[in-house]
Amino acid sequence: MAQLASVALVAIVAIVALASIYVVVRAIADPLRGVPGPFWARFSRLWYLREVYEGPIVRITPNEYSIDDPAAEKTIYGLGTKFYKSPWYIASGNPDPTNSDLFTERHPAQHALMRRKVANLYSANTLLRLFVQRLNEVAATGRPINVQHWLQCYAFDGIGYITLSKRFGFLDRCEDARGMFTSLHSYLKYASRIGVVSEVHPIASKLLAKLGSGGMSHMMSFVGAQLQDRQQRLAEKEGGGTDDDFVSRILAQHKADPEKFTFTDVFSTCITNIGAGSDKTSISLSAVMYHLIRNPNMLAELRSELDEKLQPGKTIEDFSFQDAQRLPYLQACIKEALSVHPATGLPLGGVVLSGGAEILGVFFPAGTVIGINTWDAALYRPERWLINDKQQLSRIDGYYLPFGHGSRTCIGKNISLLEMSKLVPVLVYRFDFDLVRPEEELECQNVWFVKQKNINCRVSLR
Repeated sequence: MAQLASVALVAIVAIVALASIYVVVRAIADPLRGVPGPFWARFSRLWYLREVYEGPIVRITPNEYSIDDPAAEKTIYGLGTKFYKSPWYIASGNPDPTNSDLFTERHPAQHALMRRKVANLYSANTLLRLFVQRLNEVAATGRPINVQHWLQCYAFDGIGYITLSKRFGFLDRCEDARGMFTSLHSYLKYASRIGVVSEVHPIASKLLAKLGSGGMSHMMSFVGAQLQDRQQRLAEKEGGGTDDDFVSRILAQHKADPEKFTFTDVFSTCITNIGAGSDKTSISLSAVMYHLIRNPNMLAELRSELDEKLQPGKTIEDFSFQDAQRLPYLQACIKEALSVHPATGLPLGGVVLSGGAEILGVFFPAGTVIGINTWDAALYRPERWLINDKQQLSRIDGYYLPFGHGSRTCIGKNISLLEMSKLVPVLVYRFDFDLVRPEEELECQNVWFVKQKNINCRVSLR
C-alpha cells in the first residue's frame, strides 16, 4: 500500500513537473511573447480570476491602486480633501516645477488659488450656423465623414472663439491644415506614457525639444502666436470698444496686478484651454452621437421630446442652454454617453498624505497612489437617469465622474456641457447619420483621452 502511494506521488510530481515545463516552454516559444501584459498572465488565467474575484480594489503598479466603488469618491476627491494629484500629472505640464498650470498643479491649496483667478471667466458661445452649413454641404455630396474629426474641428474653432475671439479655421474645410490635431495627439501619447515614469519628464521633454519634435512644442508655438495676435488686436482697439473673450479678461487681470496674475498664468491658462478643451468636448460629443446612432429607438425618443418642446415660430438653433436643461431625455442621453464613454481613460490618481487613509476596509499608508477610473457603465441606457427612486439615482450618480469631482472638477465642465446641450439637439433634429460599416465595433485609442477612430457616417437632411 505504501509502495502504491509512493508511485502515485511520484506520478503526480512528474505530471506537475511536465505540465510546468510545458507551460514555461509554451510561454517562451509563444509568437506573441512580445505583447505586453501582466507577467503571470503568460502562464495562467488564475491571475485574471483573482483580479475579478477580489473586487473593488486592484493594484496597477507596486504603489498604485485603482478603486471601483463610489464610497471612495468623497474621500479621494471631495471638497476639502488634502490628497495631492499623483505624479502622473507631472508629464502633462512644464518640466520646470515653478511653472505649473491649472491641470498639472498637484498641491490642493495652490490649485485652489489658481482656480479662483479664472473660475468666473468660463462662459461660451457656439458656432452652430457654420457647422450646420458644412454638414449641409457634405450631405449634398453623399461623401462619408469621420464624425469625431468633424466634431473636433467644431470644438477647436469653438474654443478659439471663446478664448481669443477668433476661429482657428478648422471649420472652413473640416481639415487639420495646421497639424494641431496630430501635435495634440502626440502630446497626449507622451503625457500618458511618461506620466507613469514622471521622474524622467524633465530630461525627456528637453530631449524632444532639442530634436524639434512636434507635440507640446508645436502647441506652445501655436498658442504663443495666437496670444501675440490677440494682444496686437487689443492694442489697436485701445480707447474704443470692448472685448469680452477669455484672453482679453485675463490680460486685464494681468495688467491690473502683474505679480498676482503673471504672464505665465496667462499663457498656461490659454494652452490648457486650447489643449484640453477641444479633445474633451469632441470625444464627449462623439460619444453622445455614436450611441444615439446605434440606438434608433432612443434617437426617436429624443426627437419626439424636441418636437414637443420646440415653440411655434422658433427654430432648433434658438434653443438656449436653459431650454436644454429642461429637456430630461436629452440630459439623460448626454449623462449616459459620458458614463459609457467619458473622455478620460486612466484613473484620476491622488497621493495619500500623512496619517494614511482607510477605504473599503483597506488602510493605505501615506505616499500610496489611489484613484478611480471614470468609466462606469457598459450598456447605453439613458432611462436609468429618469427613475423616481432617489436612493438608486444617488447610487448611480456616485459613479459619475466624467469631469472629476470636488475641488478638482474640470473647470471647463460648463463650457463642455453647454456645447453638448446646444449642438446635440441641432444635429439630431436636422440630420440623419448612417454608419458606413454598421457591423464594425467602435475602435478607440486610449492616450489619457480615449478618442474614437471609426465613427464614419454618411450625412443626410431629415
